Amino acid sequence: MARVILLSVLFAVAMYYIALWRTKSELARNSTPLRDPDLEPVLRRLARALDVGRIPVHIYEVMPVNGLAAPDGRVFITRGFYQKCRGGEVTAEELASVIAHELGHVALGHARRRMFDFTGANAVRTGLALVLGRFVPFIGVWIANLLAQALQMALSRGDEYEADEYAAALLIKAGIGIGPQISLLAKLDRMSGIAGRPPAWLASHPETAARIRAIRAAEARWLGR
Repeated sequence: MARVILLSVLFAVAMYYIALWRTKSELARNSTPLRDPDLEPVLRRLARALDVGRIPVHIYEVMPVNGLAAPDGRVFITRGFYQKCRGGEVTAEELASVIAHELGHVALGHARRRMFDFTGANAVRTGLALVLGRFVPFIGVWIANLLAQALQMALSRGDEYEADEYAAALLIKAGIGIGPQISLLAKLDRMSGIAGRPPAWLASHPETAARIRAIRAAEARWLGR
C-alpha cells in the first residue's frame, strides 16, 4: 500500500510540473502587458505601498471575468475583466483590489504551496480508495475522490481568505481602503456568470458574504475598532 501511495504522489508531482509548463506556455502565447494611463495612478499607489518601482500586470486574452497569479509570480487579469473596467462596470480601484489579491497569492507563496496540497490530496485519495475499496467495493473510490476533492477545496478557500486579507492590508496602506474590495466582491457572482454554486465545502472560493465579513473583521483589528 505504501508503494502505491508513493507512486501516486510521484505521478501527481510529475503531472503538477507538466501543468505548470502548459500554463506558462499558454500565458506566454495569449497575454500582453497592461498599458492603460487611466489605471496607472492607482497602480502607482499600490507600488508605493509596496516600496517598488512599478507593478507589472498582464492581460490574459480570454473573456471569463477572472484574475490569476502565475506560478512564476506574474499577475494577470483577463480581457473580460479589463473590458468590464473600460465599460464602467468596474472602477479602477476595484480592479486594483483584484490585482492586490493576486499579489497576495504571490507574496504568500500559494502557487508553490499548491504543489504540496495537490500531492497530499492525491495521497489521501489513493489511501482512502485502497481502504474503502475493501469495505465498499463499488462506491469506495467515489467516496475517496469526493473526500480528497473536499480537502483540496478547503485548502483553496484558506488561500483565498489569506489573499483577501493581504489585499485589504495593501489597499489600506495605499490609501484606497477596503471599500472597492467589498463592492467588487458584491459584483463578482453576477459578473462571473455563476449559477447554481456547488456546496460551500466543495467550492474553491469562499462564499462572498463570508469573505466580506472576514475583510471587515481584519480591518477592525488593524484599525483598533
